Amino acid sequence: MDLGISGKWALVCGASKGLGLGCAQALVREGVNVVINARGAETLQAAASKLIADCAGSTKASVLFVAADITTPEGRAAVFAAPGGPGRDFDIVVTNAGGPPPGDFRDWDRDAWIRAVDANMLTPIELIRATVDGMAARGFGRIVNITSSSVKAPIDILGLSNGARSGLTGFVAGVARSKLAKQGVTLNNLLPGVFDTDRIKNMAQRTSEQTGQPIEVILHARVKNIPAQRFGTPDEFGAICAFLCSTHAAYITGQNVLADGGAYPGTF
Repeated sequence: MDLGISGKWALVCGASKGLGLGCAQALVREGVNVVINARGAETLQAAASKLIADCAGSTKASVLFVAADITTPEGRAAVFAAPGGPGRDFDIVVTNAGGPPPGDFRDWDRDAWIRAVDANMLTPIELIRATVDGMAARGFGRIVNITSSSVKAPIDILGLSNGARSGLTGFVAGVARSKLAKQGVTLNNLLPGVFDTDRIKNMAQRTSEQTGQPIEVILHARVKNIPAQRFGTPDEFGAICAFLCSTHAAYITGQNVLADGGAYPGTF
């Protein structure tokens, strides 16, 4: 299927590895020019090289990378000033930030909450604010926010994520149904369940240290709770993201698309 977005420009955040990189790969395969962003310069450059070698050569897409902290005004300015990039005139924006650390809410002070809200709510809103009017003026725009399955089914030890991402979800629900909908701009949230990324491995490591259980046992127990009986892959997550960015998804906006292998037990 031709997704109809070849030649568009996309900003993909948190794209040095994991789900962000999976989204960038899927877009570049469709001929989308990308600016990928993350904080770690070395890992990000390696990701850019991989995109160029694996995807961009066949589609002639441009791949630019900007190592910066997107949660800061300086980081966002650096992304918008990327040489050879589109400035603020992105057609597609995929927001993504690492989730806040797990823990007990009793241990989180105000600063911990501010950091979580800043990274997982306010930064996506700032990126939307900076780009969405240009999208509307051109008659095409796609915003995809990578959030979490915890928006639908909160996880007790992920209170920081539950709160911050739910705030973003409420904001998007309103903005997506504004006049932007008739101007060709869609805003959706993509909610990952358990995927085979560094984050799930790091959380398993933390649980192992607390309980003494081997990491393999912890990961196996998590798989048993997923009807698909496996973790998701960044490639298939990226494919969902690319579809939401496509011309074929123009009638989908304000939605929370859950990709979790059937783990969420609810009807709605």
